[in-house]
Amino acid sequence: MATPPGPLDYTRRLWVRLTLLIVFVFLYAPIATLIAFSFNDSRRNIVWQGFTLKYYEKALANDGLIEAFTNSLTIALASTMVSIVLGALVAVLLWRFRFPGRAGYEGAMALPIVIPEICMGVAMLAFFSRVGWPSDLVWPFNLSAIIIAHVSFSFPFVAVVVRARLEGFNRELAEAAQDLGASEWQVFRDVMIPFLRPGLVAGGMLAFTLSLDDFVITFFTSGPNTVTFPVKVYSMVRFSVTPEVNAASTVLIVVTVVMTAAALWMQHRAGVKAEETAG
Repeated sequence: MATPPGPLDYTRRLWVRLTLLIVFVFLYAPIATLIAFSFNDSRRNIVWQGFTLKYYEKALANDGLIEAFTNSLTIALASTMVSIVLGALVAVLLWRFRFPGRAGYEGAMALPIVIPEICMGVAMLAFFSRVGWPSDLVWPFNLSAIIIAHVSFSFPFVAVVVRARLEGFNRELAEAAQDLGASEWQVFRDVMIPFLRPGLVAGGMLAFTLSLDDFVITFFTSGPNTVTFPVKVYSMVRFSVTPEVNAASTVLIVVTVVMTAAALWMQHRAGVKAEETAG
């Protein structure tokens, strides 16, 4: 006779399976529909009329769309790199040191995570207007205001992920390295960073995704001659959701999935090498 499911055997319970199925359908059915209708041979995008690739050709031939996509990728990559560095340093600071006002600093760092994004966008707009930040710079310096705004709300997410990873760090490893003559920098570079690599990758992918699909903060901080992909898509869907918009969105989804898969593969390879070295 089959043993009844235990309290932790979630996958053996029918209602849990049905709940998970409904959740996955709710999450991914719209994405699947968008991808399918990007191949629809109809401008109305309501009824399937046949398979075509012409809207991908139109999307790739749209100079404004390509420029917006390039701007979004540039902003996401730049803000992600800065966010990883800042987030890792802040996480190590809060994990290792005790100083006056530490609790207040932690609360202030979490503000970009908890406050509404519209408030963040208005605050950034007021800040850049107050300091007189130029908006007529040449590319890519005309993206600097958006990059600064994206870093300000992305690096706390990296700090939270890295901080959680640091909770499992064995301080005796750092002490042993120092006993063997390693400096503080060598301990951080050769001991802590390899341990933090999964957290850095996870935090970096989170920051990259947040930056790539951000609309509200970008809308408030972008200049008159600076357009990102979400803002461009928004301006296009104000009239109608065409297969061209679906094709451009599908390309963005594919790029995001490929980069995520590549990051996970590199993380897995690093873990395998670490196990081989330890063995």
